[in-house]
Amino acid sequence: MSAHLSYGRVNLNILREAARKELREFLDKCAGSKAIVWDEYLTGPFGLIAQYSLLKEHEVEKMFTLKGGRLPAADVKNIIFFVRPRLELMDIIAENVISEDKMHSPRDFHILFVPRRSMLCEQRLKEQGVLGSLINIDEYILDLIPYDGDLLSMESEGAFRECYLESDQTSLYHTAKGLMTLQALYGTIPQIFGKGECARHVANMMLRMKREFAGSQTQILPVFDSLLLLDRNIDLLTPLATQLTYEDNLRGLCRFVYGVLDLCYVKLPPEKFAAQKKQVEVGKDLPTEPKKMQLNSAEELYAEIRDKNFNAIGAALSKKAKIISAAFEERHNAKTVGEIKQFVSQLPHMQAARSSLANHTSIAELIKDITKRLLLILVDRGKWIFSLFLSHSDSASEAFFDNLTVEQEFMTGVDTDKVNTYIEDCIAQKDPLIKILRLVCMQSVCNNGLKQKILDYYKREILQTYGYEHMLTLNNLEKTGLLKPQTSTRNNYPTIRKTLKLWMEDANEQNPNDISYVYSGYAPLSIRLTQVLARPGWRSIEEVLKMLPGPHFEERQQLPAGLHKKRQQGENRTTLVFFLGGVTYAEIAALRFLSQMEDGGTEYIIATTKLINGTSWIKSLMDRPEAP
Repeated sequence: MSAHLSYGRVNLNILREAARKELREFLDKCAGSKAIVWDEYLTGPFGLIAQYSLLKEHEVEKMFTLKGGRLPAADVKNIIFFVRPRLELMDIIAENVISEDKMHSPRDFHILFVPRRSMLCEQRLKEQGVLGSLINIDEYILDLIPYDGDLLSMESEGAFRECYLESDQTSLYHTAKGLMTLQALYGTIPQIFGKGECARHVANMMLRMKREFAGSQTQILPVFDSLLLLDRNIDLLTPLATQLTYEDNLRGLCRFVYGVLDLCYVKLPPEKFAAQKKQVEVGKDLPTEPKKMQLNSAEELYAEIRDKNFNAIGAALSKKAKIISAAFEERHNAKTVGEIKQFVSQLPHMQAARSSLANHTSIAELIKDITKRLLLILVDRGKWIFSLFLSHSDSASEAFFDNLTVEQEFMTGVDTDKVNTYIEDCIAQKDPLIKILRLVCMQSVCNNGLKQKILDYYKREILQTYGYEHMLTLNNLEKTGLLKPQTSTRNNYPTIRKTLKLWMEDANEQNPNDISYVYSGYAPLSIRLTQVLARPGWRSIEEVLKMLPGPHFEERQQLPAGLHKKRQQGENRTTLVFFLGGVTYAEIAALRFLSQMEDGGTEYIIATTKLINGTSWIKSLMDRPEAP
């Protein structure tokens, strides 16, 4: 399950094992049989740390989702609530405990707060009269969760809203603590770079924590050469754009149609995968269990194709099919016993590769069934891309084409200073509100704000069409800088775009030579900053950095004596890039691309407060997120 975490430059399995050790220690404190009551949001993150088999080894017999009312029947000695420190969850726990007390249940109750215990929550439990019924209150410090061999996330769903809307720095403190844990396991990071107010706060907290624990530094040779802290608000444009990588499209489809099982798996209709397993025979029923597919680098083919532009997937699968077919044909050339033995030893891997290929081919067929076609669209500047539609109508294809065209026009600075007719039409047709908000915010970001007259017009149209209750949402978008009035006649975005080469006319999706392939022309600003930092350095773009919000800085951390890293000739540097406020799969794909560049000189590990896309990001800022 965890082998893929140790494949990369940094063995992230060490972090996972440290988290598992702490979990085992807590479970052993609660002697006897156990039932865990889960805060549902935590089941995904915990699934990456420990499977049910580990919990079972420590006498966990039942697991339930946290809900109001009475707890389900379970003949166990201990009930353990695994919860985030949320006041509303304390009310549900109180309801559970009181209902058990009325039944004179002989159980012991425990709470494990993730990632930290909260005095406010304990006060709420005291007010509800159940604090005395809790035998044990503890915390499980799960700040950074290893997703993959190069990816860590805190899965703090409210981090962007808290930092940029509510001026709550709790998630920044957790970030600093998580980075200190990383340094305890992987050595002190010699250089810290950052851009943005939140980045500055995190760096300051890290340096203060290091001073406080100066006498307890671990004697570990540093694994990371540098840390780059990036505020999400220095690049508001990237999450708003439509992502075009295979991973994001697949996850989006599964999320919308079938639901995500957890953070690294999706479930798909079993009948689509029955034929490849030869399960469909006369007189036999179709399989009823959903097909569970792994979405991380443990699945070899997925790791190969996940970061590709969707336009390149067909060719990639075709090429893989030819390679596998040729490998199987080699059996005819095996003449000697040694050659036959060698072929047989390779057979399990070849069969696994063929099964994986069949899975991804089945996914393509599944998408085709849902959409009735993989739509080929001619996009602006003569580039072709594939896109997925969850509708069978021709109007859906036109809408997507228009949507993508408008996005690219905004990115290239076309007509950003006037009311956009496509947005007007979308509002008139009552298209999903989140789609409207993403486009209006994108226009605002690319124009350094909107003229007051235009902004008022958009607001009025949105409120009259979708309801005045969304006024708070519009205010939230303004506070975070996504939607704002133009306070200066100067628009810095064209200068930033040209200096950092954010738009590439000749982006090659099939055989990319630049990070702009992830958006078919647009290079994410955040990743371009990362690329420039590695070579030639930020001093070359001082003027652009000043145009972006917040300070930019560099700090050096003193290493313990004798632990200075001696770099071998040709050895790449390792940089940890931490996104404060969320990162998209397109940005992850772009960083992986930079890591694989032969002349890049740097390998990247990615960390974030949350994995996001445009929809989830905007939803987190809405006061009525259930809105269409």
